[in-house]
Amino acid sequence: MQMIRMFLIVSLAWLASAGAATPPAPSQVSTNFPGPLLQRFLQGPMRDVQEIVFAVRVPGRDHWYVTFGNYSDYSDYAQRLGFKKEDDVYWGYGEGGRLCAMDLRTGKIRVLLDDPKGGVRDPQVHYSGRKILFAYRKGGTHPFHLYEINTDGTGLRQLTDGPDDDIEPTYCPDGSIVFCSSRCQRFVNCWYTRVATLYRCDADGKNIRLLSSNNDHDNTPWMLPDGRVLYMRWEYVDRSQVHYHHLWTMNPDGTAQTVFYGNMHGGIAMLDAKPIPGSNKVVSIFSPGHGRPEHLGPVAIVDAKLGPDDLTAARKISKTGDWKDPYAFSEDCFLVAHPKGLYVMDGTGEAELIYQLTPEENHLHCHEPRPITPRPYERVIPNRANLASPTGELFLQDIYHGRNMKGVKRGDVKKLLVLKQLPKPINFSGGMEPLTIGGSFTLAEIVGEVPVESDGSAYMQVPALQSLFFVALDKNDIAVKRMHSFVTVQPGETTGCIGCHEHRQSTLPINAKLSEAMQRAPSPVTPIKDVPAVLDYPRDIQPILDRHCVSCHNPDKRDGGVDLCGDKTSMYTISYWTMRTRNLVNDARNEARGNRDPYTYGSATSRLMKLIDGSHYKAALTDLERKTIRLWIETSATYPGTYASLGCGFYFVHLPMNEIKQRCGDCHTTTIKDRRGKKMTTLAFGDDWGHRTEPYSNLTRPEKSLILRAPLAKEAGGLGLCEEATFKDANDPLYKQILASVKNAHDRLMAGKRFDMPGFRPNQHYIREMQRFGFLPQNLAPDAPIDVYATDRAYWNSFNHRPTKPQFTSR
Repeated sequence: MQMIRMFLIVSLAWLASAGAATPPAPSQVSTNFPGPLLQRFLQGPMRDVQEIVFAVRVPGRDHWYVTFGNYSDYSDYAQRLGFKKEDDVYWGYGEGGRLCAMDLRTGKIRVLLDDPKGGVRDPQVHYSGRKILFAYRKGGTHPFHLYEINTDGTGLRQLTDGPDDDIEPTYCPDGSIVFCSSRCQRFVNCWYTRVATLYRCDADGKNIRLLSSNNDHDNTPWMLPDGRVLYMRWEYVDRSQVHYHHLWTMNPDGTAQTVFYGNMHGGIAMLDAKPIPGSNKVVSIFSPGHGRPEHLGPVAIVDAKLGPDDLTAARKISKTGDWKDPYAFSEDCFLVAHPKGLYVMDGTGEAELIYQLTPEENHLHCHEPRPITPRPYERVIPNRANLASPTGELFLQDIYHGRNMKGVKRGDVKKLLVLKQLPKPINFSGGMEPLTIGGSFTLAEIVGEVPVESDGSAYMQVPALQSLFFVALDKNDIAVKRMHSFVTVQPGETTGCIGCHEHRQSTLPINAKLSEAMQRAPSPVTPIKDVPAVLDYPRDIQPILDRHCVSCHNPDKRDGGVDLCGDKTSMYTISYWTMRTRNLVNDARNEARGNRDPYTYGSATSRLMKLIDGSHYKAALTDLERKTIRLWIETSATYPGTYASLGCGFYFVHLPMNEIKQRCGDCHTTTIKDRRGKKMTTLAFGDDWGHRTEPYSNLTRPEKSLILRAPLAKEAGGLGLCEEATFKDANDPLYKQILASVKNAHDRLMAGKRFDMPGFRPNQHYIREMQRFGFLPQNLAPDAPIDVYATDRAYWNSFNHRPTKPQFTSR
């Protein structure tokens, strides 16, 4: 988990701290302006362009998505980046911004808006060429909102308002605006900062509604000539959190969300994508790995006609990788931004600087250059959503048609388990702890089940605007295949797919019959009423183990070296640690892959399912108990059932490591690599910090800690697992030191509590965000009890679509 954190922390050396903006000086344009490349473009693809608009602001100092909103806590990371603490939180932006226009023939700069304490970003010119839409944060305020201004700098008008951020707007040909917003009120699944997903509003900013249910970011939407919205979607459902941020499309009303390019191949964040006029291609920044701050990366061209998975469809054209915000006039003519300034670039990657800020303004960057010129409207796609409906419809033509279905016989799949990924109201790390150990970053809710017909078809009515994913189940309710993404339907939408992980460019045989499922009305999702929708390991799973397993697997009788008691460790429980670290469950863990072979994960290969079928020492569970455990595995085998567990409840045991090494090091050392890859020797039962001993310390009953009982002689009440008893009796000074350390953690646990203990109260940051989102009262007393499960439920329920009458007004 430490390695995950370090992988997420990006290099900061090239960025400077924030400061106040100053007006540009004429000396910022070179004497030989315009240069030969710009002159060539002005005589060709850019001949109709007199001016461009661009934003100037402080660049981001964190991941590519941290340019707005607040951090979840007062983390050392935010302090190290130099973010300013205000209103009891750190904010993810710098001060200083302006909106400028530049004459491409004279180099003259016009300042349309200047705010030394504010922020300006994401300008887009209207189809008429007469006004500019952009995001603006007024100095002294926190949220960005959408604004318009005339191209001559007059008529500044605010379109949106409220406590959340509205950014990255794009005009749509029907007069609406699609933009990204933190109105979704969630935090990144693996970081400390707020999320922005896609929204839509009228031209005047009214009738705002959610389009995307994504748990993580949607970014940089832009219209395609055929009327679809092109955007980047970052997602990870049972996949690596740092690999999948690729190009998707949707209609402006949110319908028909589908991958455009790249979602089968990880390792690139595809940002700032826009169409290339006169072609089916798009230009994008391919920011490497998990993406660099401010979207920096090579400029690439993607040919959509080759399909979403063909690696040859993309080619990089830039010679270096520090570019951002490309705008295409043709396949051989681009405007593009760079930390040094604004450039023009041709199709071979040759670039020419056309504008840069003064040395005194090296804390600012230029962003988002776009031409101030009229442009044609794209095709208008009729509205397909019906806001009066609480549901949409999904159909599956043939589950047996798809990639990687070898060994699955027609008729094997009987039903689909419908799950829902649940957003996080707060987050405190780059890892998945304490939700899982190396597994999922989110909780999943059981929505229910739907039948699969004998021909492999399914047709279902599902809740609108939810992140749904599916597990295909056989006749024994065992997992056959699992979806490693999510699907969203708009209210009243009917959509679907051909098969299971099928190739997008494949089709069914021409003589295919009408599917059995489509010959009837859609099946409602049947709820599973005898199992909690969100499973909680201490509440729902541990009691089953207590009834059937703990008599043989406890601190005193560790049959097979296994302890399945519910006593607490520093972060989890002994049994949960055992489940995950001994691979008793297989939940399709966090890896840079998807579309696994059938029957290779989930309940199909979790050893726990075999151990509870009655064959293991007659541990015969009831049908309901087996069902509960099976569904817990399919919902990613998480530890808590509430996000209130995040950022609290951790009580590490600070052991006398030097003394332990002296006594135990001869037998219990191992070689590991530190953060820099250097080999080091450490205790086998500690981690690279030497302080965490999860499975060895029992915070509920300190005297039962394995780190004490394993080396303690049997005649003294220990387990005597060491060849020569390290501790002859409990009077050994080191024994007493270790016991004191565990008792200290025990005392802190009893005082501070954990989510499954009476009197538990979540940390102040969870409370603050839930108050901000409206799910806890503002005047909450410091000692007032909080039902965290009910609070989370109210938060999740707030994303349920509430039917309304259509209100959209066109242009």
